[in-house]
Amino acid sequence: MRALTPTEVLFDGEAPPALLPVCDHYAGSEKLMLKSLALQAQLGPVFDVTLDCEDGAAIGHEAEHAELVASLIGGEHDRFGRVGVRIHDFAHPHWRDDVRRILRSARQAPAYVTLPKVRSVADAAEMCAFVEATRREYGIAKPVPIQLLIETHGALADVFRLASLPTVESLSFGLMDFVSAHDGAIPDSAMRSPGQFDHPLVRRAKLEISAACHAHGRVPSHNVSTEIRDMSVVAADAARAREEFGYTRMWSIHPEQVPVIVAAFAPRDEAIATAADILLAAQAAQWGPTRHGDTLHDRASYRFYWSVLRRARATGRPLPPETAPLFAVSK
Repeated sequence: MRALTPTEVLFDGEAPPALLPVCDHYAGSEKLMLKSLALQAQLGPVFDVTLDCEDGAAIGHEAEHAELVASLIGGEHDRFGRVGVRIHDFAHPHWRDDVRRILRSARQAPAYVTLPKVRSVADAAEMCAFVEATRREYGIAKPVPIQLLIETHGALADVFRLASLPTVESLSFGLMDFVSAHDGAIPDSAMRSPGQFDHPLVRRAKLEISAACHAHGRVPSHNVSTEIRDMSVVAADAARAREEFGYTRMWSIHPEQVPVIVAAFAPRDEAIATAADILLAAQAAQWGPTRHGDTLHDRASYRFYWSVLRRARATGRPLPPETAPLFAVSK
């Protein structure tokens, strides 16, 4: 009898929760885009590169910038197909042109399209529908995943409904815009640590976004750390986002932040070893209850330990060779 894999037995026939690279690195200028893609080629697909049309395009040059972005997606510098794009927001006159130019001119579809400054479910749904219609018009075979930036009062109020939209794969928290939207009622200390984790209104927003994502199988993506010199601050921010708020992904705005964020979100060696032991024993027991040390385990805990191994693999951590059959794809 063939040994069944975790994916086959632990999710009741449903797809396991989405898993994306743990770091999302933003680049706006051609120089920084190429530098970011070179770093991705060096480190591997452990982080995504988001080419930015919103803040990257100079006013009046939106079309040229979108064409530049399109030329890099699927090009020689896109080694792993993990390059996405942030387009302009719903109120901007160029957002539809961004979508058309990129989907028409890129050699392949972007890994995702990020929609900034979402203000309502209706606006987000219209943008998602336009991306879907455009990819069909240009003969792109599969839907393009959508990532939403939650940085307005309206988006936060509807965050669970936004997470339920069909093509949405991730919600990201836009800390700076969210704090600014309070017109000075939240101090600027909440834009950095420790205030960004401790201020009640910001803390509430982060928790709501994370909860909505986990309720709908989406990926919660944490806001940037503005620290670009002391990487211990970035590491601490990533650790708090992961351990206290349930985030499984985080933005980067500086190349030196990337390996720090990836390392912070990667499971530790001892956690990987424990997960491997428990899951291999479970597979040998045909996924019935087992005992590890003085602790009993069943399918509920197996799902947790499977998430540890999946995250380890996604962050480039070495796995025990005997775990390879756990990742086998059934035919």
